[in-house]
Amino acid sequence: MGMLNSLLKAVTWWNGATLNTLLWSKRNGSRVGEDEQGNTFYQTKDGKRRWVIFNGEVEASRVSPDWHGWLHHTFETPPTDRPLPHKSWEKPHIENLTGTALAYAPQGSIRRPAPKPRSDYEAWSPE
Repeated sequence: MGMLNSLLKAVTWWNGATLNTLLWSKRNGSRVGEDEQGNTFYQTKDGKRRWVIFNGEVEASRVSPDWHGWLHHTFETPPTDRPLPHKSWEKPHIENLTGTALAYAPQGSIRRPAPKPRSDYEAWSPE
């Protein structure tokens, strides 16, 4: 299974970084830190370019707001060196679940296991 994963990683970009990206990052980048999901963040040695190598599926919504701010040069200091203050009412960051089985389904949605019958209208039937 390890050989297959290595082969997939070498030729597909949606399962993490390709071999070429990993080699380029090692030669031209310096590792800045890692988030709670195992995503690794890099920047060029001059600090002008910043990027992330995802741990698993490549999905931009998996990057937390703290790291997103650093990636887009909103914050110069990475969250590993200077964590952002968080309010007590803030929820932990989760990725966008749209299109997955865990996506939000409101009451009455046909995607719920047992949707409740609608009571806000009556079906029309011709006479």
